[in-house]
Parts: sequence; structure tokens; C-alpha cells
Amino acid sequence: MAEFVTLDVVEGDAARDVAVLRIDRAPLNLLSTDVLREIRAAAERAAADERIAALVVYGDERVFSAGDDLAELAALDRAGAEAMAADIQAALGALARVPQPTVAAITGYALGGGLELALGADRRIIGDNVKLGLPQIKAGLIPLAGLARLTRLIGAGAARDLVYTGRFVEHAEALSLGLVDEVVAPDEVFAAALRWARQFVDGPARALAAAKAVFEAADTAEAGASARARWAALFDTEDRRTGTESVLADGPGSAVFVGR
Repeated sequence: MAEFVTLDVVEGDAARDVAVLRIDRAPLNLLSTDVLREIRAAAERAAADERIAALVVYGDERVFSAGDDLAELAALDRAGAEAMAADIQAALGALARVPQPTVAAITGYALGGGLELALGADRRIIGDNVKLGLPQIKAGLIPLAGLARLTRLIGAGAARDLVYTGRFVEHAEALSLGLVDEVVAPDEVFAAALRWARQFVDGPARALAAAKAVFEAADTAEAGASARARWAALFDTEDRRTGTESVLADGPGSAVFVGR
């Protein structure tokens, strides 16, 4: 039985309806391997359920996901990272493989792996107090699953800036970049996502799935394999050890890197 992730169908008048995949690992919904495993399993259940016309992915009123569980990653060496990389990457990309339309309802923070997960959704709706970012570089790491999608969304220059700096993006810039699709009041995020998802309860499921498959075909297996190899190799570096330990102890931006 899942401990941190639920999948519930929202009952309505139509024959098919919306499901909600909820991440519930208080207080920050950090993405441990257990949480990622449950996200992937829930996404696969949604994909196989013909009752589900669309999927909303949500955390809670405070936070979508503050990102990677660095305490868990800090314990890995290169061999352990190589063994886990494919499973982590598959889980973070799970929403892209759901044939139904998906929408991420983002409150509070979507950082690191949390933002990578949301990038796999077809739409991202945020509150006007949300912060987004890919701060893995501050821990001596890189995003494992989101670089190709990020580049497709916002262009190579903007994507490189966000990844290289690890900086946070607030709602106005996120909307301007195309990182998100809609900004609403913080207490309207879930309702707005549900409204968008309900458009498809009477829609042509097979045509929607076909369209989504064509969009996703641009993310090649070669790109994924390169990301896995390079991410795992970083676990051999002094900078990764320094960065991860520094973020855990003092927060992002405090590490002193030496380039090896």
C-alpha cells in the first residue's frame, strides 16, 4: 500500500472523470525514492484506467514539492547512483507517459525534482506566490529528467540560465518564460486545475492520446541515457560531496566548489 501518494477519481456526472494524484509527504513533499516509486505506480494506474479522462497532480495548499531528498542522495556513491538513475528518471517523467491530459496544480514551491515532475505535465497552473527552480547545481548535481522538456518549453538560452545558476523564478517571470501556463490566486490553484481537466471528460480519448504521443516523441532515448550517465558520474566528484553536504547543513548557495 502506498504511504505518500494517493490516486482518487473525482466523481461527476460524466461516464469518465478526473483523477487526482496527490503527493503527501509533509512538510515539504521531498521526493525520496519511495515517493518517486509511488508516483510512478500511481501514474501507471491512471494511464490504464479507462474511467479517467484527465489527471490533476497536486501536493497540498502549502507546497507542491520542494524537490529532491538530498539526505538520501548524499549517501550514494557512483555505483549506487548508476543503479538508481533509470528508476528516478522514469518516475520524474511518469506524467509524460500518461496518455490522458495532465495538469500540475502547483502551490508554494516546485523545486528540483518537483519541477522536473511538473514539466512532464501538459499544463502547469501556479499560485501567484509560487517559487520554481532547478537548484541542483548548488549541490554539485544536475537535473536528471527535465532538461529536454525545459528546453522545449522556454528555449535553450533561458533553460541554460536556470540550470547553470540554480536561481528561483517567481510567478511573473515563470509565465513570461512559458515555464507555466496560468497564474491564479494561491487558494484557487487546485480548483483551476480541476476546471481545466474537466474539459476532457467527454473528449475523444484516443485522439487526445495520439496527439500527446506525438508531442512527447521529441524526448529521445539518447537524451535520457546521456543524462543518466552524466548525473551518476557526478557522484564521484568532490564538488558533489561538498555541495550536497553544504545544502543539507546551510542551504543552497553556501558551498565552496573546487572544480573536481
